[in-house]
Amino acid sequence: MEPELVVNEIFGPTVQGEGRSMGRRCAFLRLGGCNLSCHWCDTPYTWDWQGVSASGVKYDPKVELHRRTVASVAEELLAFGVDMVVISGGEPLGQQARLVPLIDILVRNGVEIEIETNGTHAPAPELVDAGVRFNVSPKLAHSGDPEARRIIPASLTSLATTPETMFKFVCRDTDDLDEVAGLVDRFAITSVWIMPEGQSGDEIGKHMENLADEVVDRGWNLTTRLHTLVWGKKRAV
Repeated sequence: MEPELVVNEIFGPTVQGEGRSMGRRCAFLRLGGCNLSCHWCDTPYTWDWQGVSASGVKYDPKVELHRRTVASVAEELLAFGVDMVVISGGEPLGQQARLVPLIDILVRNGVEIEIETNGTHAPAPELVDAGVRFNVSPKLAHSGDPEARRIIPASLTSLATTPETMFKFVCRDTDDLDEVAGLVDRFAITSVWIMPEGQSGDEIGKHMENLADEVVDRGWNLTTRLHTLVWGKKRAV
């Protein structure tokens, strides 16, 4: 039986909006489901069936989630003609066993892969061996989830030692940076990016202003949220 993925949306060509590849042309595969419930999540339509996020909307999984064969997903992504695919969610590593054959097809066709993950799952060796780049975003206390759910030491340790992995922390103010520093020291994280929380240009600008000087002083990297600045809350862009 051909493996299937639980997909929320596929779209492109677009650009990566965050982190080290910000502005690079790509396509997105957004998978459904997440094991966390961040209050400020900007993609609650991938997991929030109870209306617990800040949006307060109860999304319908029958509308938002679609079972797709790996072959059909690969065909749609390759048709965009881009050389990078970003796999996001939700939490995509919740489906990583079923992602392995998709990654194999894409890599054989010369496509680079970035997977965006909350860091609660250790990556499968097959994905690491395929050269996938992991963009890890551990959630801080302001996400609203208890630490035991959002900080999984074994997973973060595994990801921190995986080549070309970057860690991206969503922050609002300098108090958040102290929390980041604790995680950086605890897990020997070397590639640190700080991203302002916000779902509008005004929110992003406010938090960026609060953070920028100290991020630079700490020797870390700073990223904005390009897609939000350009397209706002519009989906599939």
